[in-house]
Amino acid sequence: MSLDLVKPAQTAALSGPPQQERDRLATLERTEANHAAALAGLACLQRVEAPATVPGAPLAFPLTVATWNLERCYAVEKSAARIAEQGAGLVLLSEVDNGMARTGQRHTSRDVAAELGMNYAFGVEFLELELGAEVELEFCTDDFNRHGFHGNALLAHTSLQAPVMIRLEAHGHWFTPETPAKRIGTRCAIAAAVMTEAGPLYAVSVHLENRGDATYRETQVRGLIDAIDQLAGDIPVIIGGDLNTGLADNGDFEKETLFAHASDRGFERHGGPIGQMTTRPSRVSRNPRGTWKLDWFLTRGVEVTSSRIVTSVAPDGEVLSDHDMVVLEVAGLK
Repeated sequence: MSLDLVKPAQTAALSGPPQQERDRLATLERTEANHAAALAGLACLQRVEAPATVPGAPLAFPLTVATWNLERCYAVEKSAARIAEQGAGLVLLSEVDNGMARTGQRHTSRDVAAELGMNYAFGVEFLELELGAEVELEFCTDDFNRHGFHGNALLAHTSLQAPVMIRLEAHGHWFTPETPAKRIGTRCAIAAAVMTEAGPLYAVSVHLENRGDATYRETQVRGLIDAIDQLAGDIPVIIGGDLNTGLADNGDFEKETLFAHASDRGFERHGGPIGQMTTRPSRVSRNPRGTWKLDWFLTRGVEVTSSRIVTSVAPDGEVLSDHDMVVLEVAGLK
């Protein structure tokens, strides 16, 4: 991956373009050239939001790390409580809203971080040009989006050092005549170094493309690891997120060639019990085609003792996401 897809520009707070500009973008002819121009011209898609961090002690071992696709993050406090139950010192989130009517205009990853007493970095995967899918309209509190952001986040109980966004491609999978959704952007990762009691660790929250095949996702992982190697050198790495594995092969995640490539680059795979899936019906995904194993960790240079899958069901029975959380236990650095 060329470093022109790495966005090191950092800001304390991202803001969306004016509604008039969003309306104009929504009327553009859906061509690759129009998407590329829009992507390049939107400052909110070129920066990572990472406010000044509250200094924290280095992360201690054993270290618990959680990754969770929060499917918009409709229930901030309950989701934060579910994470807190795991005792995670490092949290990798995907599909988190910021300024969307469907989630009460909340900056959901920032609010989860506040609930947990963590620092955070957030990056915009997509600028949403509509309120959401039809099934989500019943949850909208307004008839507009304050920002229209949907993206990934990285949270930690210590300082985040040199946070960046890594765009996984420039291609507009979601800006074609065949795609009903109205959005500008691409899949991305949010990465930063954190200090542990044994030395630095590079943490990466990622979301791979579901509208591609196994070869496409391998290309995304290849580029991601290239960028990590340039940014982090040889320090240990934890990548976690929704890798959308098996979607093109009736759920057979073992057909995903990204795992072999990651292994060749020194990474180990962890995803809880191999036969346990990580998706479920939810308030948005009401009639899924089936259950899938989409969520994983890829680690290099760390000593992993176990991984597990934690259901996304709150104590009161509410389903918080269509993805379950995957939790990693790390004994130390190698």
